[in-house]
Amino acid sequence: MHIPDGFIDIPTSTAFAAASAIAVTAAVKGARNQLSDQSAPLAGLTAVFIFAVQMLNFPVAAGTSGHLLGAGLAMVLVGPYAATLALTVVLLVQCLMFADGGLTALGLNIFNMGVIGVWVSFLIFFLLKKILPKRKSALVMAAAVAAFLSVPAAALGFVIEYAIGATGTFSVSTVLSGMVGTHLLIGIGEGVITALTVGAVLASRSDLVYGWESKNSPLEMRA
Repeated sequence: MHIPDGFIDIPTSTAFAAASAIAVTAAVKGARNQLSDQSAPLAGLTAVFIFAVQMLNFPVAAGTSGHLLGAGLAMVLVGPYAATLALTVVLLVQCLMFADGGLTALGLNIFNMGVIGVWVSFLIFFLLKKILPKRKSALVMAAAVAAFLSVPAAALGFVIEYAIGATGTFSVSTVLSGMVGTHLLIGIGEGVITALTVGAVLASRSDLVYGWESKNSPLEMRA
């Protein structure tokens, strides 16, 4: 999923870097209203957890491997705005310290994983919460489905960028089938890891989970 330098041309990379900068700026403003004194530390811990787990790869098929994207997981735990910021920090550190993703492609990677991945998962999660029963088990299921679908959605973002400004010679249809097909398989692992993590946090500190907490209306004190 991490795009290296030189894979997408500079004009396209610059355009998506600008789009990512706008999205991150909006996320900073949104997170100020979204995070509380309780949830703010969890946002930092979520970023650290995603960073650590992204370093672990699991086999997928035909010699390929995948790792946790973390967009859906972060969204459920700390909300979409803070999740975008968490993914941005993770991708920035990975790029600068581990050369995981190119510097000129940083805006592309943030847009795909921190914007598309997070907000697609949020939309799916929000819709499923409207349909499913208001139980913790249903929330875990909604989180898993949202995380699963966020992975091919982020991969589709790359395909669109490739179609706009590719420097390679592969056809768009070949890249589409390869990226989306592989990332559907990776999404299964994403969904399982997200379900296990969200379920564990719900069992111990459900008050810290954005996706569960947000369904409750604030208490009012009346004389």
